[in-house]
Amino acid sequence: MKIRSILLASLIAAVPAIAPAQQPPRTATVIEKEKTAVAVADAVELQGVVTALDKGTRVLTIRGAAGNEMTVAAGPEINNFKKIKIGDLVTLSYAAALGVELRKGGGRLRERVESEQSASVKPGEKPGGETSRTVKIIADVTAVDPGAGTITLRGPQRSVDLVVKDKELLKDIRLGDQIAATYQELKLISIAPTPPPAPEPAPAPTAQ
Repeated sequence: MKIRSILLASLIAAVPAIAPAQQPPRTATVIEKEKTAVAVADAVELQGVVTALDKGTRVLTIRGAAGNEMTVAAGPEINNFKKIKIGDLVTLSYAAALGVELRKGGGRLRERVESEQSASVKPGEKPGGETSRTVKIIADVTAVDPGAGTITLRGPQRSVDLVVKDKELLKDIRLGDQIAATYQELKLISIAPTPPPAPEPAPAPTAQ
């Protein structure tokens, strides 16, 4: 079972489409299980209005649909930053996925490989950008207690103790096995002018 960017992009697409006006957060979750592997992915889409910005430091203050405010530093992947104005609508899509695969008998070197990628919109387009991060780890199983739902993994840098809610996932794991884990997150941000409010409906004519 492999976690790829397309899985995260598909998960973001599964979030119900938000109308071109400020809306509450929306979420989606995908869980896939195989005999020796499991993958879990979550996505959330948030919207808010720009209430303040500092173009020198590239810092935005955004007010959400519930009235709460947050400060966000726009990274270099957010192109066309100078086009952003007070009142613009910010849409942030975030997805994270974790895939874990059991490798019976082990035999591979413990390792951790991390990579990042980013993409920006073209000059002249609406401000926005995309960043993704992937972490791959191979770790040895040094202790496992299916009854208690706990497992100890030794990676290339340190050991960690984990509590697994689904104890069935531990029943086939033995000392000397290895766990290959892939974590990936994807962030998409777009900024557009807030559309004007819909006109008030005309009053119904009264009977004469």
